[in-house]
Amino acid sequence: MNLPNSLTLVRMFLVPLLVVVLLTEFEGRRILGFPKELVGAAIFGLASITDWLDGYLARRRRQVTWLGQMLDPIADKLLTSAAFISLVQLGLAPAWMVALIIGREFAITALRSLAYTKGITIPASPLGKIKMVSQVTAILLLILGWGPMPWLAPIGYITLWAVMLLAVASAADYYRRFHRLLTARVTDVNVARQRRAG
Repeated sequence: MNLPNSLTLVRMFLVPLLVVVLLTEFEGRRILGFPKELVGAAIFGLASITDWLDGYLARRRRQVTWLGQMLDPIADKLLTSAAFISLVQLGLAPAWMVALIIGREFAITALRSLAYTKGITIPASPLGKIKMVSQVTAILLLILGWGPMPWLAPIGYITLWAVMLLAVASAADYYRRFHRLLTARVTDVNVARQRRAG
């Protein structure tokens, strides 16, 4: 188990801890003397940093592995989905928006899996990366706005709208690229068959 993959596993282990911190009623809403919102934001922030760090280290150390490529998106989806669902439970995010955002994640995962079975690799799009950054920002703003910094909540809600729009736009972009790559693949296969037949 190399360091990048270990960081991915750490991110996965932080998910249940985040949910417990956000959804458990602590006396005085404090954990070890700190507001639980700050603790939740710190856990989520740390987990989000490992998302960037594991990819950076994997590329820099040339430790990109099949296991890492499989676990990384799963860890990302677990983290953001758990955070968003917790926000819905706390009344900090509309359920329909979160359902759309999480539904998009599963739809794109299914699309990429389908592409893989056809020998097509769809790399992450710039829109998808921007969406991930906006998701992290929205979640942090909403968690902090729930507690000691209420003025951040409206900014978090606006950012959540941006996340939703980016989710729809990036999903459309993934589908467009999948269709283009699939068409090119089918054309290549047909040309190869004609050459063999001729």
